[in-house]
Amino acid sequence: MRKLASLALSLFLLTGTAFADSPKDSPKDATKEAAATPAKPGAANASTKTTAELAAQMEELRQALQAQQEQLQMLKEELSKRDRQIEEAREAAASANAKASEANTKAVEAVTTSAEVKSSATALNSTVASMAASNAAVANSSALTTSGQKKDEDKGPTTIRFKGVNLTPGGFIEAATVNRQRAESADINTPFNAIPFTANSTGRLAEMNLTARQSRLSLLIDTKLSENTKVTGYYEADFLGAGTTSNNRQSNSYVFRQRQLWGRVDFAGGWAFSAGQMWSLATENRKGIANRAEWFPLMIDPQYVVGYTWQRAYGARLAKSFGDKFTVAVSAEGPQATIGGRGFSSYTSATGAVTQNSFVFAPGAGGGLYNAFDPTGYSINKTPDFVFKAALDPGWGHYEIFAIVSTFQNRVYPCAVVSIQNPTTANVSATLNGNVYTGTYTNQVLTGAGALVNPNCTNTTPNAAFAHNDSRTAGGGGFHFHAPILAKKVDVGATGFYGDGTGRFGSAQLADATIRPDGTVAPIRGGHWLGSLEWHVSPKWDIYGYVGGEFTARAAYSNYTSVVGTNSTVPVTLSFTDPILGTSSFVFPETLTTWKTSTTAAGGYGSPLANNSGCSTENPPGGTSAPSGGGTCAGDTRYIGEGTLGFWHKIYQGEKGRVQWGVQYSYFYKTGWSGNNSNSPTSVSPHAVDNMVWTSFRYYLP
Repeated sequence: MRKLASLALSLFLLTGTAFADSPKDSPKDATKEAAATPAKPGAANASTKTTAELAAQMEELRQALQAQQEQLQMLKEELSKRDRQIEEAREAAASANAKASEANTKAVEAVTTSAEVKSSATALNSTVASMAASNAAVANSSALTTSGQKKDEDKGPTTIRFKGVNLTPGGFIEAATVNRQRAESADINTPFNAIPFTANSTGRLAEMNLTARQSRLSLLIDTKLSENTKVTGYYEADFLGAGTTSNNRQSNSYVFRQRQLWGRVDFAGGWAFSAGQMWSLATENRKGIANRAEWFPLMIDPQYVVGYTWQRAYGARLAKSFGDKFTVAVSAEGPQATIGGRGFSSYTSATGAVTQNSFVFAPGAGGGLYNAFDPTGYSINKTPDFVFKAALDPGWGHYEIFAIVSTFQNRVYPCAVVSIQNPTTANVSATLNGNVYTGTYTNQVLTGAGALVNPNCTNTTPNAAFAHNDSRTAGGGGFHFHAPILAKKVDVGATGFYGDGTGRFGSAQLADATIRPDGTVAPIRGGHWLGSLEWHVSPKWDIYGYVGGEFTARAAYSNYTSVVGTNSTVPVTLSFTDPILGTSSFVFPETLTTWKTSTTAAGGYGSPLANNSGCSTENPPGGTSAPSGGGTCAGDTRYIGEGTLGFWHKIYQGEKGRVQWGVQYSYFYKTGWSGNNSNSPTSVSPHAVDNMVWTSFRYYLP
C-alpha cells in the first residue's frame, strides 16, 4: 500500500509538469492572426520567467519527495522490524497493521484529492508524521505485548493440548485433622454405623487423628470426534485406601486409591453414554444428568453426611436430554450385598466346628486381584443394580425422581443343620491285667427337639443334599430437590428415599438384608432423608448446615434352628466275670456328648427377643491390641442421625489456584432396636452419642 501511494504521487507530479509546459489551446479563427502578428518581447520574457519558476518549484518538490521517499523507506524498514515483533504477538500486530493501513489510505486520498502540489506535499508531510506516531504506538504496543506474553508464559495454560486432545489436570493437597469424642480407630473417613455403644472400650476414649490422605489428583481428557460427537474421559484418585502392609507406625504408606475412572460420549440429539467407575445415577446432580455435575455436600468428612444417597462403583449409563429442561437416564451398576442380624440357623459339632444352611459371601481370591484379607468378603452377585432417573430443570430449582432395583443371591443347604437321633447308647470294653472288661453306657444325651429338622434329610450329620440357589429382588424409590433463594445467596435442598434392600446406598451403610430360618435372604425395609442449607456469604465465604437420618425396620424371625454338641467326661463302670475268679469291676472314663436342639430360637434383624443386656457393660481387654467390645449386645441399628455445621474460607482464588481452610462440627446419635433377652422383664434399647470436629487446609491446583 505504501509503494502504491508513492507511485501515484510521482505520476501526479509528472502529469502536472507536462500540463505546465504545454501552451493553452487557442480559437481556430485566431491561428492565422497569431501567425501574422509577431509576439511582443515583454510577453515572451514573462512566459519564460514563469516556466523557470515552475521548474524550480518542481525541482524543489522533487527533492522534497525524494527525501520523503527516503523517510518512507526508513519507516518501511522500521515497520518490517516491528512486523517481526508483531508476528510474535498476533493480536497487537493486527491492531498496528490496521493503523498503518489507515495511514496509507489517508495518504492516497490526500494525493488524489489535492488541487495544488503544495497542498499535496503538506498533506503528505502530515501523513508521514501520523505514520511516525503510529510507528511509536506500534513500538509501545509491541513492548506491552512482549510483557503480556511473558506474563502469559508465567501463568501457563490450564489445559494442555496434545494431538487434538485436551488434558486438564486437577486436584488438591489437604492437611486435615479429626477429633472424636468416642474413638472409632478410624482415619478422617467416619464409619457412621460403627459409632460405639458405651460398653465398647474404645468408646471410653477420645481420639484425634491427623492426615493428608484425602489429597486428590485428577485428569480430565476431552476431544471432539466430529461436530456432533464429543468424547470425555476422567480419572480421579486419593490415598484413602489401606493395603495389607499399611500402618501408622512410621512411614504411613497408604495406597493410591481409584475413585473415578470413566469415559463418556455425547452425541447429537441429546444422547450420551458413559461407562467405568463413577458416581451412582442415584446420586443427586446439580443440573440435568451428567458426569462431573453431581451435587456434593460441602463436607470435610469423605463419608459425607448421614442421609446422603451415593455410591462409586462400576456403571454403564445411557441418558437422553430434551433441551435444557428434562433428562432421563438408566444405568446398570456394580452390585454388592450387606447382611445384618444374628441367630441364623446353625449346627455346632462337639469339637466346635460350625455349619450354617446358607452363604452369601466368599473371601476374595488373591489371584483374581480381590482383597483376600478383607474378612467381610465379596457377595456373589447374579445381576447388576439397575437405577432409573428423571431430572427436571424448569428454571427455578432442580428436581429428580429415581428408582433402584437390586437382586440378592445365595446358596441354601437344607441338610446342613440336622438333629442328632441315634445311637444314644454304646457298648464299651477295656483290657486290664489281661482281662477284658465290658459294659454299656449312654454316650449321647439329646435335649430339645427330637425330630429331624427337615424330614427330607435322613442324615444325622451335615451334608449338601438338596442344596439349591436362591435369589430375591428388592428395590425402592426416592427424590432429590435443590433450589436457590434469597437472591441466589442461599441454596436449599431435600432428599427422601424408601425401599427394601437398599441400605448400602446411604452414607451410614445400614444392612441391606438378613437371613431367614430356612437360609433364604430377607431384604430389610428402610430409608433415609437429608435436608441441606448452604449460604454463599461472599465469593470467599461459604457456610453450610445439614440434618439427615437413616433407619431400618425389624426383620425378625423366631423359628431358627440351633444344634449344639458339647463333650464331657463321665465315669463308666466296666465289669469282668470269670468262673473261677468271679466278678470284678472298675471305673473307666468315657466321653458323653450332649446335643441340644432348638427349633424356636429368635434371630434375624432387630429381634425383640435379642439379648441387649450387656450394651453398657465394659469388660477387660483381651490384650494390648484387643479392646473389649463390651458385654452381650445385639445392638441392631434402628436409626442413626447427624446434624452438621461448617464453613469454608477461600484465602486466595486466582490464576495460581485456590487456597482455603474450613472447620466442620457434627453431632451423631444412634439407637438400636430394643431386645428383652428372651422375654426377660427388662427391655433394653441401646443408644450412643458422639461429637466430632474436623479441620482442613487445602491448596487446589489452578
